[in-house]
Amino acid sequence: MEILVPILTAAVRSGTPILYATLGEIVTEKGGILNLGLEGIMLLGAYAGFAVSYSTGNPWLGVAGAFCVGMILGLVHSFICVTLKGNQVVSGLAMTMFGTGASSILGRDYVGVTIEGLHRFPIPLLSDIPVVGPAFFRHDALIYCSYGLVVFLCWFFTSTRQGLYLRATGDNPRAADAMGISVARTRYFYTMIGAGIVAVGGAHMSVAYTKMWAEHMTAGRGWIAVALVIFAIWHPARAAFGAYLFGGVEAFQLRLQAAGTTIPAPILMMLPYLMTIAVLLFISIRKGKGIIFGAPAALGLPFFREERD
Repeated sequence: MEILVPILTAAVRSGTPILYATLGEIVTEKGGILNLGLEGIMLLGAYAGFAVSYSTGNPWLGVAGAFCVGMILGLVHSFICVTLKGNQVVSGLAMTMFGTGASSILGRDYVGVTIEGLHRFPIPLLSDIPVVGPAFFRHDALIYCSYGLVVFLCWFFTSTRQGLYLRATGDNPRAADAMGISVARTRYFYTMIGAGIVAVGGAHMSVAYTKMWAEHMTAGRGWIAVALVIFAIWHPARAAFGAYLFGGVEAFQLRLQAAGTTIPAPILMMLPYLMTIAVLLFISIRKGKGIIFGAPAALGLPFFREERD
């Protein structure tokens, strides 16, 4: 058990940025919009979070700044995909390239700088539970917020009218339009909210996880989150399990390196991405057998209101 606790703790900390990115993408895709720009949004969120935290001395203002930057990027993506009916894949890839380049240029002056950031604090009583307490309840506030976000989204998607409207927009936008739901407004709003949540995942890396800025610091976590959305079958609770699983793989390879293993470091660093490939292969096999389900039926398809059968 003593060996398990530090691995679980590291898995939660390492998996939280991926969890935020995955939850944000689930919110976006539930409305029928595909966003492949997660890597770029996370990088700009990490930069914005760090820059605002460093300038103001308040990490929460940094998190809020990252969320606003993410919403702006979501607005741009919505304009291209909803108003202009542009290709959602191309727009998302452009967002990744823009975010990667812009964050590198803007963050040049912050390389090597550190901030106080968000501190870890234990939750009374819960943190004293054997194994579970140290692993899940001795972290920073953003990690605790991610727990609440998972619960909230599970409730929101299944038990609220607005959640039903969002799912209807992603599954059958024509029927949603016939019900009086504004498909364009719904997709705009939730694409912006989803991108904001993704950016918070990036901010967690710079404001709480590392408390510093480094170029390309997300290291492909945005792409892992894209695969994880499908692995989770668009369900927030399964997304949490998957994010911590990937975080555990990353933490495991870091501990192996620290232990002085003879396995070359580049091979160990490949483990999270090999895990991603394995997940995609698993998903493809299940899809080929007709087992996979849960994807919004209109995902990636533009909605033309004037079209009628």
